[in-house]
Formats: sequence, C-alpha cells, structure tokens
Amino acid sequence: MRVLLSTYGSRGDVEPLVGFAAALRVLGTEVRVCAPPDEDFARRLAGAGVELVPVGPSARELTEAAPPPSSLPERAAQLIAAQFDVVAAAAGGCDVLVATGMTPAVAGALSVAEKLGIRSVVVTFQKVVLPSPHHAPLAYPGRPFPPEVTENRALWQLDAESVNALFGVALNTNRRANGLAPVDDVRAYILKDRPWLATDPVLDPWQETPDLDVVQTGAWITPDDRPLPDDLEAFLAAGAPPVHVGFGSMPMHAAADVARVAIEAVRAQGRRVVVQQGWAGLSAVDDSGDCFVVGEVNHQALFRRVAAVVHHGGQGTTTTAARAGVPQVVVPQAADQPYWAGRVAALGIGVAHDGPAPAFESLSAALRTASAPEVRERAAAVAATIRTDGTEVAAQLLFDAVGRSAGASAGASAAAAGGAPRIPLYRRPPTFPVAQSREGQAPAVTSA
Repeated sequence: MRVLLSTYGSRGDVEPLVGFAAALRVLGTEVRVCAPPDEDFARRLAGAGVELVPVGPSARELTEAAPPPSSLPERAAQLIAAQFDVVAAAAGGCDVLVATGMTPAVAGALSVAEKLGIRSVVVTFQKVVLPSPHHAPLAYPGRPFPPEVTENRALWQLDAESVNALFGVALNTNRRANGLAPVDDVRAYILKDRPWLATDPVLDPWQETPDLDVVQTGAWITPDDRPLPDDLEAFLAAGAPPVHVGFGSMPMHAAADVARVAIEAVRAQGRRVVVQQGWAGLSAVDDSGDCFVVGEVNHQALFRRVAAVVHHGGQGTTTTAARAGVPQVVVPQAADQPYWAGRVAALGIGVAHDGPAPAFESLSAALRTASAPEVRERAAAVAATIRTDGTEVAAQLLFDAVGRSAGASAGASAAAAGGAPRIPLYRRPPTFPVAQSREGQAPAVTSA
C-alpha cells in the first residue's frame, strides 16, 4: 500500500504525521509526506525514514512575517494551486491520500485525490474545527463573528460562509482548470465523509452530533528516544527541577519581552528555568547559572524532569505535558490555543493565562497556582489516562480499509465511475478510558 500524507501549517500540523508515518511503515506501507519546506520538518521526517516533498512557502518564514488578514485569500490561492501541482505529482501511484492542515490546503489536496481517482481521508488535530452544536467555531482573522450571534449552530453557519468567501473562488478556479466541477460549500466538501479526530479523548472529548460522524483515533504521538544533551542533563542534575518555558512555532509578536518576563517570574518562585528558543528565538537575559537555553529537544524526556511547563497551548505540547504529568501554564497566542488552555484549566492540570502577553505579575500568579500540590496530583492522575497508541490505531484503520479490504483496484474503479471515494471503515476504534474532570463529570468519549 502506498500512502501520501499531505499537510500545510506549523510544527503542530507536521509533527503528528511523523509518528503516523512511522506506524504505517511498520505495517509495510510506503509513505510520502507533502509539507512545508522547513528544515526542521525535513529533519524530523527523515528520522522516521520518510522523505519530505516540499509544498508551498516556508511555514516559519510565513509565520514570522505575520502577513495581514486581508492577504489570506491571495495566500490561500497560491497554496491551493501548489496542491494541484506538487501534491498531484507526489500522489502518483498512491492508493490513498490523507489530508490535514490549513483549510485551503486540505480542500486542494482532496480535489487532487478526486481528480486522480484515489481514496482520501481528512484528519484534524482539534475538534473546534468540526461543526457541532456543543461548541463554537474559531473565527478567522479579520472576520470576527457579530457579538449578538451566540448560538453555536448560527455561528457554524457564519463559519461556512467565511470559508466560502475566503477560499471558494480559488478552489473552484483550480478545480475547473483541472476538469472538476465546482463545489458550492467548501467546508461541507472537506468534511462530507467521517473525518478523523486525532486527539486524546480525555483532553479533547468529542460529543456525538447527528450532523457529523467523527472517528476519534487518539492523539498521534511520535515516540521519541533521543537522549537529552549532556549539558542539559548536567543542568537538570545540579539542582531542583526547573520550569520549562517555550512557545514552539509561535513568533510571540504580541509579547516581545516574554523571555525576560518568564525568567523573572520563574525566579520569583525560587525555581531555575529551561528556556527553549523556538521560532520566537528566546534567549537568556543574563549569564546567571539558574537559566539554561536549549534548541530542539526531546519534550517527552524533558517534561518528566521539570516542575512545570509554560507554553503556547499547541495540541502537541499540551498532550505531551499532560502525558508527562507535569502542571502547565498555557499562554495562548492564536487559533485553537485558547481552547487547549481552557481544557488544561477545566481538567485542573494547570492554568490558562488571560491573554497572549504575560506580565510579571500575571505569570507569577499563574505559576503559583500551577505549583499547588493539588494541581500536581491532578496532573499525575490525568497522565495515567492519556493513550499513546493513537498512531497505531489510525494506521491499522487505514490499512484495514485500503491495504486489506479494497486495495488499489478500488481507486481505479472509482476513477472509472467518475469519483474518488473517501475511506470506509470496517471496524470501530477502541473505546478509550475517561478521567473525571475538575467539576467531577466524566468527559464524553466517542469511539465512532
């Protein structure tokens, strides 16, 4: 079986595919990955034995440039065109395409699969992009929802209108140019057949809705056995557990002095600090021996050795910290990060900072709360419920649907019939354990 994994986005959109690709290769599957051409993405994929097929501009350069919201339709048009060019070439000979990442990239990749007559499946790493009466959608930059509209179904209708306004013209221009019929509802086209939700059902519980059939596989965690650098090991061994501060692929434009604020707030708690550079390029503020700066590092190993983790609230970092059983202070910056901050607070495993630019006082207060014994106990309890087999579950589902049951001939038959089927599933994913929330109610978990 040959599989193409297609994404466009930041580290949080690429890292899960590393683990998924590795799990697919264990089943004897040939895997290709289309993703942004950033060096750290290529390095992580190479570690899993998978070559990166670069598509679109550098995600890091785009993020650091912070283009205005008004440029989104133009950037989306370029990204969709790249799908029909690069992804179409990479998908040649593949049996199935797995699409995730930014909405225009997903819509373009699915159109490529349709054109080639191969199967496809859509994956998301946060439920807040899936329409549901139980939660509200995320507003696109520059397109806030009217304050008087508060009902979730009405908000999701406005979301569909935004998706069409932002991406519909570019998508349909490329579809027509490639002999495909235009689509009237871009979001409905993307989500029409059982999307996969690759998140942990304790951290991100999906509530069933009659409007959308969702398969929750569990989080896609990449096993990481890289040792910590010797100098970091020496720093950790030289004193009490430090606090880790890092904001991943966030440039931290709203908080230019965040390194100074964080280091001073951690020191005020009597703790040492490990500062991770990330895309914000964080650095030490002095040459004191209580601060250690790291670049790329194994979070799975490091987080088990720290007293708390201060981060941006990406799904991957939130899940890794929760799995490590360490208290979290989430300083959300954009997109789904406020949602993950809220989940951390609701589960009682940390604190959601109010706003993207922490001050010394606000971050100090958050650290004091996160350091409470009951928060650490709660974090340890939730850690015991986090599943680590999401990539294996998803890989087996895909293999059962394509590798064993249908094979490549189904794609050829679909092409002859004028359409490309989405993935049918022949068995249900396992039921996951649940943990009691802070309020004493068990988060709902679906096994689709």
